[in-house]
Amino acid sequence: MATERAATNRRRPLALFVGALVAVVIAAGVVVVATRAGGDSSPAPPPSARTLAAELARARRPDPAVPVATTHRFDAGRALELVRMQLAVGQRPSGSRRLARLRTRLLARLPQGRREPVAGHPGLYNLVGRLPGRLPAVVLAAHYDTQIEPRGFVGANDSAAGTAVVLEAARALGRAARPTDAREVRFVLLDGEELPPGGDDAHFERDGLRGSKAYAAAHAGELGAVAVADYVAGRGLRLPRERQSDLPLWSRVAAAAGRAGVGRVFPVEDGPAIVDDHLPFLEAGVPAVDLIDWDYPYKQGTGDRLERLSARAIDATGETLVGWLDAERRR
Repeated sequence: MATERAATNRRRPLALFVGALVAVVIAAGVVVVATRAGGDSSPAPPPSARTLAAELARARRPDPAVPVATTHRFDAGRALELVRMQLAVGQRPSGSRRLARLRTRLLARLPQGRREPVAGHPGLYNLVGRLPGRLPAVVLAAHYDTQIEPRGFVGANDSAAGTAVVLEAARALGRAARPTDAREVRFVLLDGEELPPGGDDAHFERDGLRGSKAYAAAHAGELGAVAVADYVAGRGLRLPRERQSDLPLWSRVAAAAGRAGVGRVFPVEDGPAIVDDHLPFLEAGVPAVDLIDWDYPYKQGTGDRLERLSARAIDATGETLVGWLDAERRR
């Protein structure tokens, strides 16, 4: 994802893109593209089981800045284990063998799960689960690929946590009694959110978001609401409304947070505008929101590890979204 569409869609502050960097890119760009294609050339070793166990223990520490949820439908412990499962694979960009191996494990955890090819991008697949009901469907989505750079990036919050929230929310809602005349609920794991080899960070909306563009193009007419979970489990979590997110829909998500006792996580002020997977749905006329804590201090770097997450934060997000989905399918 990228911040501030008005500021040329850059994912990082403009000050970082100085003239010297342009010269470096021109000199080395061909080498980078050649060695990073598909993310499989000399990948960094994944975190060890011992490292992940220690980081998981730290993620379970108290997080006083995040309120304790008063509902108990979402299992934060299981969600953190799902994060650990993804991180154990290591860096997993779109088109890589690592992501292909993980895909099977994710798909098995989705109700009525199936692969859907990303049109125009061979080897990329969105993963779609479904609880049947009437249309238009309500969608909870996250991307499951990681950045190609920096080397060794495992993306605990970006977006292994979002993927885990989608999977565990699907499990929680699937175990609940189905309301009479319920709306269909879809759980979508999007491939190709991050830039491909040779993609232009200054044109992230053009080169990234491949899975969400394809899914919106194919299914917008079947959808009534979409929530995207991205950066939803960092310590001290705050999820202000992303500036472009549909206001009535965001208000319903925030109301669900209030019912779960975690309304403080959703402050009333707007956050920055972010180029993320909700945009193709908005552009197709589908109300959509992006749940993203852009103040997460470890974003887009190798510091985005399991120990930076918080069980209380992922629980606040999960309880909110399970409550929101349950309310939406009754509308």
